Amino acid sequence: MTEIDANLEEAQRAYKEENFDDAAKKFEEIARLLNDTGDAPRAAEMKNNASVAWLRFGDAQAALRCAEGTAAVFAAAGDLQKQGMALGNLAAALEALGDIPAAIDSYQQSADLFKQSGDRDLRATVLQSLSSLQMRRGKQMEAMATMQTALDQKPKLNWREKFLQKLLKVPFKMLNR
Repeated sequence: MTEIDANLEEAQRAYKEENFDDAAKKFEEIARLLNDTGDAPRAAEMKNNASVAWLRFGDAQAALRCAEGTAAVFAAAGDLQKQGMALGNLAAALEALGDIPAAIDSYQQSADLFKQSGDRDLRATVLQSLSSLQMRRGKQMEAMATMQTALDQKPKLNWREKFLQKLLKVPFKMLNR
């Protein structure tokens, strides 16, 4: 077993045990090792894992530091899905830091990439996060339209989502949309 594999097992175990700071540190160490071997895409993936772990730990600044630049690595590799995930992670960190305009922009870019890649589930998740931010910014109509688009992505809705979808039809009917 290589050092990278051993560290990855430890990082995944720490994350599963909700020891997020240890997991984040391990993921960052793996990213450094992968960068040393020239494997930039896998290193960026580990940095994104670290970003998620840091966010779960409550350190949004560390999450942002880890997420920054990873979307460009995936863009260079031509991986739309991972690029979308990286932008979603960046958006989540920006949101946690209170930079709502930048978070909205990153969520929109992420949703566009998931649309291009055909990943409807991840697009729905990102659009729901975007809708929440739009609502908090007082942009109710945008938020409702974004939520409707998110729900339209899902092949099967749970009871809560079905109820929300019915509620969203009311204002759109009133506006003749």
